[in-house]
Amino acid sequence: MMTQGLQTVSYIAASILFILSLGGLSNQESAKRGNLYGIIGMILAILATALGETTQGHGILIAVMLVASGIGIVVAQKVEMTSMPQLVAILHSFVGLAAVLVGYGSYLDEATQSMTGAAHSIHLVEVYLGIFIGALTFTGSVIAWGKLQGTIKSSPLQYPGRHFINIAFVVISGFVLIKFLGADDTSKGVTYLLVMTGISSILGVLLVMAIGGADMPVVVSMLNSYSGWAAAAAGFMLSNDLLIVTGALVGSSGAILSYIMCKAMNRSFFSVIFGGIGQTSSSTPAAAITGEVKPITSEETCDLLKEARKIVIVPGYGMATAKAQYSINEMVNKLTAQGKEVTFAIHPVAGRLPGHMNVLLAEANISYDIVHEMDEVNPELPETDVVMVIGANDIVNPSAMEDAGSPIYGMPVIEVWKAKHVIVSKRSMAAGYAGVENPLFYKDNTRMLYGDAKKSVDALISSL
Repeated sequence: MMTQGLQTVSYIAASILFILSLGGLSNQESAKRGNLYGIIGMILAILATALGETTQGHGILIAVMLVASGIGIVVAQKVEMTSMPQLVAILHSFVGLAAVLVGYGSYLDEATQSMTGAAHSIHLVEVYLGIFIGALTFTGSVIAWGKLQGTIKSSPLQYPGRHFINIAFVVISGFVLIKFLGADDTSKGVTYLLVMTGISSILGVLLVMAIGGADMPVVVSMLNSYSGWAAAAAGFMLSNDLLIVTGALVGSSGAILSYIMCKAMNRSFFSVIFGGIGQTSSSTPAAAITGEVKPITSEETCDLLKEARKIVIVPGYGMATAKAQYSINEMVNKLTAQGKEVTFAIHPVAGRLPGHMNVLLAEANISYDIVHEMDEVNPELPETDVVMVIGANDIVNPSAMEDAGSPIYGMPVIEVWKAKHVIVSKRSMAAGYAGVENPLFYKDNTRMLYGDAKKSVDALISSL
């Protein structure tokens, strides 16, 4: 068993490791080291808690940890990178559910009932807020998982008065809090908690259902923040300093990431949370798309690449589903061997998860040096000979800059149409995840390379 002092020292060490982990994850080159810090910190935190002086029921604890660890190992081995956003979303839901269960357990604990005065009231507020945030995170994450998985439509749920309804739910929850604090027995208190849990759960569903597909990376980041604050609230309820620190780190980093991504999309955080790309509120009608779609063969594409000096590749979620990153790496190696300058352009919200494309490219051993952010690449596109768009759609849509009636108008995009030639590798002419038509496909300098991305790239490799 650990003494209280040794447990405190272990918690401080774990907190430092978690901070180092976040610092490492902020850069591709140090991300692996950051993950290692996080793993060591979590192992230390679990051991310090399990071996604490006040911890009981070690047999049950060990059994549960073994079962949960086994499930985690199996899931981690089976889930592919294309399904990682769904996994992250559903794991957020578990954190929210845990906060709800901890809240009810803390309220029913005899130690809580024996409290008096201000300490009792403060603890009840902690319980209430922890359950509220946890329930909202749980249902919101489940809806996000459904949208990412495709079981729920990605288009935003728009209905009259939705903002008023959401505000009304929050106001009612505040009224229930007052009643909860004044409850004179446990049964009444549990009743008020159940009412609030129901309201918060519905609010979580409504908030995420109103968010469109193009905003899902921000939603995942936002839910990550919610799960952190839920964990921090659970830490207050359990008087666990490490859980408070860890929850605050996760909550604040998720909020900062959400803000950075919203800034990259030229949208306010609140417009994402309460709006949702996919349906325009502008009085300006969307412009009609003119032009003709022109297909291209692998042989013709190869000829363009052979003649090109500067090539930019823009990956999207279609690349992930086709698992084309390994073939793309081979193609890039052949092109660079022929003296071509090849770079990758990454949009902040490409894919379904922040950093999704970066991880996929790193998985295929593509050098970090040639992977650049959107702002670095856009000024160079007018001097680019060929842009290859592989499985991307919304992030290269010129409507964002040219059509005031478009739902994505004002969102910064990779301006691929400014290059001399644009090759779009795509299975069909279907709209992107935001459900918005893309006039890029009809521009004079664009050619459509139809088919599975991996097969198309493999054919190019053979020709090269």
